[in-house]
Parts: sequence; C-alpha cells; structure tokens
Amino acid sequence: MKKTFYYKFIPSKAEEEEAMRNKKPFQVTRELVEIRDLYPPPTIDPMNPWQIKKVVTNADIITGKLVLSHHEVFEYIFRYWTLEMCNYVLAGNRFYAVIWDVGGEENPPVRHHNENVYLEIGPQDTYMMGWMDVARNAAVKPNDEVGMFWQTRTGTIQFKVLRHGVFN
Repeated sequence: MKKTFYYKFIPSKAEEEEAMRNKKPFQVTRELVEIRDLYPPPTIDPMNPWQIKKVVTNADIITGKLVLSHHEVFEYIFRYWTLEMCNYVLAGNRFYAVIWDVGGEENPPVRHHNENVYLEIGPQDTYMMGWMDVARNAAVKPNDEVGMFWQTRTGTIQFKVLRHGVFN
C-alpha cells in the first residue's frame, strides 16, 4: 500500500472551541495514512535495480548520514513497509536496518547491521540513512555514485557503489 500524509486544515467545532479557550490558534496537523495504489509499485529491473541513486558529498561521509528525499523514501522504501514501521520512523525513532553491500562480482556481499546502520527522519521532510560502516567498508569517496533499493523478499536495503568519481 502506498503511504501519504493526510493534513487536517479545518478544525472540528470542539477543536475550534478548545483553541479559543486556550487563546492559541488551531495548529494544522498531519498523520500518515495508507491509500490504495492506483498504479502498481515501480517494477525493479533485475539488470539495474538501483531505484535510489546518490552522488556522495563530503558531508555524507563525514557525518556518516546519507540524506534521502521525501519522494525517495516514500516511493521506494515506505511503500513496502507496514504503517506501524513508517510511523515509528516518523515519530522520531531510528529504524535499525540491515544493509547488504553487494559490491561487485569480485567481492562477496557484506552484511551491515549495527547501531551505525539506520533510517531516521531529518530536517524539512528529508530522511537520514546512517551508513558510516557501509561507507568505510566500501571505501566510498566524495563524488562516488551509490545506488540502493529495498529488497522486499529479504526486508533489507541493497547497496552498491555504481561509479567512482562521477564529477572528476
């Protein structure tokens, strides 16, 4: 099911009276809801499954957090999660995930699952993926392009360095 925010702009009579009694304006609220997909989820091309692609910045490596957009998280990760899992992250908690660095043909896949590997909400409708151990193990440098996708069969994030030095 697809996840989206439901915004409540118009207060009920009771909420309006409560706001007047407290001498505070009504606060617009939002809540995460599931909606039926009008279109099927994006299909994953087995030859190029990397739905989320990022060019790594120096800040991504120093902080150990990769910034993901609202669209990327809602379309390619939250779509496959339960409503409870999504609300857990939106409440300000860290969701400790498993990331598989599938590397290349010459390197065997490496599993990362510890306190440095997580997904959390960031500022201004962004999300932060803790990936310090993944970045160190894969020797990621600024301007490298990385790709990720949510593997529905295993419930893990698949990760790979796609290209080194994109802007060099």
